[in-house]
Amino acid sequence: MIQRAQAPRNSGVCANFRNNNKMGFLSLKVPLMTASSLFISLLTILIVSPSLRCQNIKTDSPMATNGAPFPWNKMRLPTYILPVHYNLMIHANLTTLTFLGATEVEIITSEPTSFIILHSQYLQITKATLREKSQESLAEQPLTVLEYPPNEQIALLADKPLLTGHQYLVTIEFTAPLSETLHGFYKSSYRTQKGEVRILASTQFEPTAARMAFPCFDEPAFKANFSIKIRREPRHLAISNMPLVKSVNIAEGLIEDHFDVTVKMSTYLVAFIISDFESVSKMTKSGVKVSVYAVPEKISQTGYALDAAVTLLEFYEDYFGIPYPLPKQDLAAIPDFQSGAMENWGLTTYRESALLYDTKTSSASSKLWITMIIAHELAHQWFGNLVTMEWWNDLWLNEGFAKFMEFVSVSVTHPHLKVEDYFFGKCFSAMEMDALNSSHPVSTPVENPAEIREMFDDVSYEKGACILNMLRDYLNADVFKAGIVRYLKKYSYKNTKNVDLWNSMRNICPTGDTQKTDGFCSRKQSISSPSHWSQEVVDVKAMMNTWTLQKGFPLITVSKKGKNVHVRQELYRKGTNHSEETGYLWHVPLSYITSKSDKVERFLLRTKADVLILPEEVEWIKFNMGMYGYYIVHYEGDGWESLTGLLKGKHMTISSNDRASLINNAFQLVSIGKLSIEKALDLTLYLKRETEIMPVFQGLNELIPLYKLMEKRDMDDVETQFKAFLITLFKDLIDNQTWTDEGSVSQRMLRSQLLLLACVRQYQPCVQKAEEYFKKWKESNGNFHLPNDVTSAVFAVGAQTTEGWDFLFEKYQFSLSSTEKNKIELALSISHNKEKLQWLLNQSFQGDIIKTQEFPHILSSVGRNPKGYHLAWQFLKENWNRIIQKFELGSASIAFMVTGTTNQYSTRERLEEVKEFFSSLNENGSQLRCVQQTLETIEENIRWMDQNYEKIKVWLQKSPSSL
Repeated sequence: MIQRAQAPRNSGVCANFRNNNKMGFLSLKVPLMTASSLFISLLTILIVSPSLRCQNIKTDSPMATNGAPFPWNKMRLPTYILPVHYNLMIHANLTTLTFLGATEVEIITSEPTSFIILHSQYLQITKATLREKSQESLAEQPLTVLEYPPNEQIALLADKPLLTGHQYLVTIEFTAPLSETLHGFYKSSYRTQKGEVRILASTQFEPTAARMAFPCFDEPAFKANFSIKIRREPRHLAISNMPLVKSVNIAEGLIEDHFDVTVKMSTYLVAFIISDFESVSKMTKSGVKVSVYAVPEKISQTGYALDAAVTLLEFYEDYFGIPYPLPKQDLAAIPDFQSGAMENWGLTTYRESALLYDTKTSSASSKLWITMIIAHELAHQWFGNLVTMEWWNDLWLNEGFAKFMEFVSVSVTHPHLKVEDYFFGKCFSAMEMDALNSSHPVSTPVENPAEIREMFDDVSYEKGACILNMLRDYLNADVFKAGIVRYLKKYSYKNTKNVDLWNSMRNICPTGDTQKTDGFCSRKQSISSPSHWSQEVVDVKAMMNTWTLQKGFPLITVSKKGKNVHVRQELYRKGTNHSEETGYLWHVPLSYITSKSDKVERFLLRTKADVLILPEEVEWIKFNMGMYGYYIVHYEGDGWESLTGLLKGKHMTISSNDRASLINNAFQLVSIGKLSIEKALDLTLYLKRETEIMPVFQGLNELIPLYKLMEKRDMDDVETQFKAFLITLFKDLIDNQTWTDEGSVSQRMLRSQLLLLACVRQYQPCVQKAEEYFKKWKESNGNFHLPNDVTSAVFAVGAQTTEGWDFLFEKYQFSLSSTEKNKIELALSISHNKEKLQWLLNQSFQGDIIKTQEFPHILSSVGRNPKGYHLAWQFLKENWNRIIQKFELGSASIAFMVTGTTNQYSTRERLEEVKEFFSSLNENGSQLRCVQQTLETIEENIRWMDQNYEKIKVWLQKSPSSL
């Protein structure tokens, strides 16, 4: 699954789970009782139901909803009952917004038991029976149903124990309303251009929501085959994981579609959609039918996704050497979708903006984002679907790999997108979270749904991808590929742990001067140096455990003394001084070039400190070439002055990624007091001559937050000076931008962001041009074609007047382009009119004209607006309970809203206010990881501003002479 992103949109996840019933839990046979009737009923159950006797239920057993003891007190299901096959029938009524279903689960037992524990949430069980598979002639036995909502479990109690090794068929009938949230089996809708509202129903089961659609063993290790039948009206279309086998007329106006049996897979990958979608299709060279589904009025926007999906699916089959195992791959654009996309096997689902490309209005960044998301979900068909993590603690084996494979695949299949330029921004993003004490190891023990949902964050996705890229660079691409192909082939249709991946890397040596030693590869370095690093033993498991089993990342400090280069590693962590923390040690793949040699040298640092001896003295040394390593570097002594001089004099000497990493590292070092803010700002002055997208973007990413902190402190004078400095720094680059859609994808994305920045910052040449364009567009009633790359800037300027704002919202209502809608949303949310901002928050939360899925992004955009951040924070507080009903505490959206409304605060008063609010929530949010991250971030902001604000003020008075 790919999470909802921001420009491209990224988000972490915070989580909790419901302990109360908002939708109506099971209505079971035994009603709630008085104390006296409860005693009698319990006695009756114990007499007539040996199931409870033989399991030796303790007096401290949890209590089911009917007051009876629930026979299982663990969050995880017992492992002695395994599902083999599900026969699932679903009949959704899109008029009453309810559905009924029946599931027949074939199970096998490995030890005697008188109860079966499954997952079920918000389902009303109407019937449950059991029969032994080998005795089909015997009547089905009724099962007693108990429910324990806190663990989202039901217990099916049999009259006599199920026998070891026997196969049984459990049949359960159930009903439920379609979910009003965006997970489970939920209602979606869209409005045609004629104003007609049409309803559809779709699924989103990852991580723990299959149980909302049918009772099941809803854990990834309980893989099974699924035979799915969907009942629908003739006017609708049903699609699922597998191709349609036949359609049967059940009654007048009711058709039952039978889909082929799935491969063995986890419950969270089951999917079905009932809609009026239309589709376009193509075949891959290996005969897989690829189809893209969308609402009829947007079917013309599916062509790009279809071509990309065919190309990428063919790439993965060739790369992995493992044929895609299903006969078809559908991609469906869902009008209401909380995350970015979901990898359901054979039926991947997407937010419309993540799949539909409108050649008239979609920007270059849209094409890049759509391509990468499709690449992500199709990579999951192997990493995640074919081979699945055994438990959610190793979610990164799914998500980190899919995120990593986005870049591997797209760089080959769509080289013009230059996707490799954006990979390292993901690593910087992950480091922001990973530098906090509230971060977590890539592989982290988790137990309940709250903890599971918290795993869907930048650590599992971005850090996972970055450490895989680091390993690939270290081993070399061919060796790495051989290891992951071995992993996929060995564990196909199975579940894996962290260690299984590293074991798959054993005995695969890099090409060149290598040899095997004790099952590992050793590699001789070509450098003629007395350093004892001249030979390495590649123990991938030992190396990578240091990156997956401990949180955070290392700070590498480099000190150059003559020909000797001293290096040492320590934990990098923001906040108070953490240098005294011990026990952190990484195997760090170091790489560097020097002023005397551009040949990249590589060594593995496995100790706290070491010394490298160079052949000769050098003016400068640059470590972490290409930013392949997941660490930051501090250059002691005159190291930073030398590199700053290099950038000011001959910045093209090192790559654009290396320039971006120097900018990032410098400001990270300011945060922990290793480098002065003056030196970091001095380094950025070279950006006046920079033209490449990654260093420019990284410069903006470091500098813009500084004035955003000032905005929240009402520091008008210095804030104004700093904004003026920023525009002056990039003025030449801004002035050189054409108001067209010409150039490469990188050039177009750079143009779009620079013009938006310039116009929002009231750079008059930009504002005047944008006003001219907006006037033409408005006078033509929206028919004048705006260059796609400048539309955001034009809309941002146009939205600053009441008349312009109203016109944009009117056009929003009838636009068929998701990209255009996203640009309008951004423009509306940066208005300085507080009444408009408040109305926008109310309207987007209501979810009528503006989809509820857009609310988190709109709330966060208003939260970054200096005129709106009070409104956003107030709205979050006042509507918290309603917000968590719509988005669930476990969603990425909740984390995005929490951080988006608070993480630019930098005063003690604001910190106390945020602390007070979240501590008052108790189980409704006080312990969420994203809350802890927000509090840490505000503390860091306060400390940072206290230490650096006056220094920035003085530096700004001198800086104009440097520009």
